[in-house]
Amino acid sequence: MNIFDHTYIKNGGNMKPYILGFQEIDKTKLAMVGGKGANLGELTGIEGLQVPQGFCVTTQAYKEVIENSAAYNSLLNQLSILKAGDRKAIAEMSSKIRKVIEEIAIPEAIDNEITLHLEQLGGNGAYAVRSSATAEDLPTASFAGQQDTYLNIIGKKAILKAISKCWASLFTDRVVIYRLQNGFDHNKVYLSVVIQKMVFPDAAGIMFTAHPVNSNRKVVSIDASFGLGEALVSGLVDVDNYQVCEGKIIDKKISAKKLAIYALKDGGTKEYEIEPARQNNQVLTDDQILQLVRLGRKIEAHFGCPQDIEWCQADNMFYIVQSRPITTLYPIPEATDRENHVYISVGHQQMMTDAMKPLGLSLWQLTTFRPMFTAGGRLFVDVTPQLASIAGSRVFINAIGQHDPLIKDALTTIVEREDFIKQEAGTEQGSVKSNPLSVPQQQIENNPAIVAALIGRNEESVARLKQNIQGKSGTALFDFIRKDIGLLKQFLFDPQSSAVFMAAIDASSWINEKMNEWLGEKNAADTLSQSVPNNITSQMGLALLDVADMIRPYPAIIDYLQQVKDDNFLDGLAQFDGGCQIRNTLLAYLNKYGMRCAGEIDVTKTRWSEKPATLIPVILTNVKNFEPNAGNRKFEQGLQEALKKEQELLDRLKLLADGEQKAAETKLKIDLLRNFIGYREYPKYGMVNRYFIYKQALLKEAAHLAEAGVIHEKEDIYYLTFEEFSEVRTKKLDYQLIRTRKTEHKLNEKLTPPRVITSDGEIITGAYKRENLPTGAIIGLPVSSGIVEGRARVILNMEDANIEDGDILITKFTDPSWTPLFVSIKGLVTEVGGLMTHGAVIAREYGLPAVVGVENATALIQDGQRIRVNGTEGYVEILKF
Repeated sequence: MNIFDHTYIKNGGNMKPYILGFQEIDKTKLAMVGGKGANLGELTGIEGLQVPQGFCVTTQAYKEVIENSAAYNSLLNQLSILKAGDRKAIAEMSSKIRKVIEEIAIPEAIDNEITLHLEQLGGNGAYAVRSSATAEDLPTASFAGQQDTYLNIIGKKAILKAISKCWASLFTDRVVIYRLQNGFDHNKVYLSVVIQKMVFPDAAGIMFTAHPVNSNRKVVSIDASFGLGEALVSGLVDVDNYQVCEGKIIDKKISAKKLAIYALKDGGTKEYEIEPARQNNQVLTDDQILQLVRLGRKIEAHFGCPQDIEWCQADNMFYIVQSRPITTLYPIPEATDRENHVYISVGHQQMMTDAMKPLGLSLWQLTTFRPMFTAGGRLFVDVTPQLASIAGSRVFINAIGQHDPLIKDALTTIVEREDFIKQEAGTEQGSVKSNPLSVPQQQIENNPAIVAALIGRNEESVARLKQNIQGKSGTALFDFIRKDIGLLKQFLFDPQSSAVFMAAIDASSWINEKMNEWLGEKNAADTLSQSVPNNITSQMGLALLDVADMIRPYPAIIDYLQQVKDDNFLDGLAQFDGGCQIRNTLLAYLNKYGMRCAGEIDVTKTRWSEKPATLIPVILTNVKNFEPNAGNRKFEQGLQEALKKEQELLDRLKLLADGEQKAAETKLKIDLLRNFIGYREYPKYGMVNRYFIYKQALLKEAAHLAEAGVIHEKEDIYYLTFEEFSEVRTKKLDYQLIRTRKTEHKLNEKLTPPRVITSDGEIITGAYKRENLPTGAIIGLPVSSGIVEGRARVILNMEDANIEDGDILITKFTDPSWTPLFVSIKGLVTEVGGLMTHGAVIAREYGLPAVVGVENATALIQDGQRIRVNGTEGYVEILKF
């Protein structure tokens, strides 16, 4: 009998072995040997790679050991009902399960197989015993280092004990919590155990075939230490770090390595102090570094993606003991050539950095004139042409900086390197024309009637759309939507429309610059922007205060709304006194604003009209926090503050030299600002309005497909592009495409999109250039003046909002759907945003001090902390009392 003969067991008609040698394993055996085992099998098959011999005790052996244990199954059932936050209960239950597993005797048939394979590999040699779970070392979830590993295990008895401990390690507290957080079912994750011949290395470490910090795919990063790699993994020692780019060592950090872990002759490991003369020696020579990199690139090519590789070196030979995908890298937008490219995030411009589904991505791309690239479920714009000329890049980067200083700093970093983007002399005029983020500008008369006309034309167009789309289906529906998207683009990119809000933005910049220069007054335009006409988004927030006024006199309805969970609550209102009137009021609100929702640029996101219960927490907050007629009072208060500030500035200007002229110029700019800045919010409202009409028609079409059995449920069409959806009736749909895209979307949701990424995959992070700030200040971009103190409320989902009057909202981003919360807060801090993004505009209109672009704000600021927001200078302080 040789090493490839097995003992099999009958299981559902399939013969499955207890043991598989590395030579028999590839990625198709994942369910039997887990992620680590499957990867070792793949590595063993790569020519020119040294992988220590070994075998896997398969998941079939694990299943047989546990499935007949009543105690195990009872405890597992109890564990399955716990949530990730039940830390104490998880610890107690997990401990009991581990104890049960370790006490189960390994069946004789499995024992015999292990004995046979150990003899084939050399009998009483030393082995590494490693856990390999079926949800480990996957492209979508690493689980790296979460199950147990035992090194230098000698003798069958010790190996069997280590196997049982590995099986039990599937239920350590951290692994159980990780599974709960990532949606893995305890009942569907099994464990294989890797038995691998020990290598007694002179050096060991980890190699990333893409830079682990900035994600540059061209840079290989190697960490190296003396002895076994456990000292490095466990963080016991400082390590050498070597970085290699395209065959050249570009950086070396040689650390003082005071400790190393070595294997003991009789088994186990021990820490040793390294003699002082060796502590600062380079672990690997330069030639060895480059040799290891070549192996890394070969492994990366085999697996088809960047790898996190464990290696060791003994007797001048490199051994590979593990390789897994790097799961944290952000995907690179696909280019059509091999040239260098620089991409900036569309989501950071649109205040919506969540992953979008394919239908949402494709519809957004159809709506814009700008070519866009998809990566990680987000859209990016290639700005390489704008950086290609010296003069042009200066204009473009400065323009970007007015909206997002972090993008400006990142782009400046790339340009200053000089080796990534080849710049030529060019004109500033040419750069403006080629700017993909610019809008056509024309002179505009300072006439408020222009805004009314623009809004009126759009409302008429939307009314025609609602009427004409009725009854359209099949090819006719998709052709109709394509044609109407042309009308939408005309509305969005109408030169007169753009000129209106650009005139207001320019006026705002002029006022801030001149008032600071002439009067020493910072950000004067912020106060002047309060309570302006025609701001559809701020009107939406104030209108919900009016809804609260209708509900406040009816305690029974308030109690009802506090209890309801489903979206049929509107029908239930009729049973209460005043309920019919309130229902009609809510329906009127939804008719005007119900197309909005968080992340509304993605047509697949659930709208308020589709889930009206989303608004209940905000309505109840308004009922509790405000007196009747608060909406009108709030608007009037803002208006008076703006008028008072205007008069104050004009009076002070008249006292200066040439004061009358300065006051006249300023009055003109103030009028431009107040007449036109409110319209800044309307184009997006018009777009989202049309999107919802498209969506309703497309879902009707999807319902027909579901009835015909073409798709399983109508929401499946969210995972098709618009063009793919239009072809479903004429082409057979491979449903595996839907399944794959659902999995991809779940992965994309966990990714954090960068503001700036290159075609090498390098994420360039910008920094704020600010001095003389208080110690410990968290820096951002000031977008709405004022200083305010209050309780921080960290809210990631508007539905979870529990706002008290005077709280300061901390969140990742705010699009118009968050506006109803703005009436209750007294300050705003977001991770994403710029001077003219929606949250900033509304914060200024409501007079809320606001700081945006605060990286990691929701992690740095804890819910309930008392903070101070300085919206004038752009920073946040955490207060200690």
